[in-house]
Amino acid sequence: MAKPEPWRTDPASYPHSESIQTRFQDLDVLGHINNVAMAALFESGRVRFNRSMNLAGWAGHRWLVAKVEINYLSESFFPADIEIATGIGDIGNRSWHILSAAFQKGECVATCDVVIVMSASGGITTLPDDFRAGLEAHKVRR
Repeated sequence: MAKPEPWRTDPASYPHSESIQTRFQDLDVLGHINNVAMAALFESGRVRFNRSMNLAGWAGHRWLVAKVEINYLSESFFPADIEIATGIGDIGNRSWHILSAAFQKGECVATCDVVIVMSASGGITTLPDDFRAGLEAHKVRR
């Protein structure tokens, strides 16, 4: 795995941040947050970010996760909270990327890239213009 670009590990690069509590049950046998728990922490951060954007223009459409990639940079531990910083990356015609980074005690411990596609009753569809504008307003700062 290549080392992430410096902006990916800087919390100031992301327009949204949420503190999420870790749980004892998140630990693996070595005493650190396991990979399944980290995926759930990223998911919680992403859901809170999506709600915070309050986007219009997607009535009658669904968002579908097409790809999730998590890169683990350092171990993370219970009981310290995880800060999930999130923003929009690339925006295509029918999909967009949600980029996140997890921080614990000020250190970036993981990054997560998710590809989301827009679907309507006829299948994958083009992003509505007002929806695209809302995504643009929440892009990461590179």
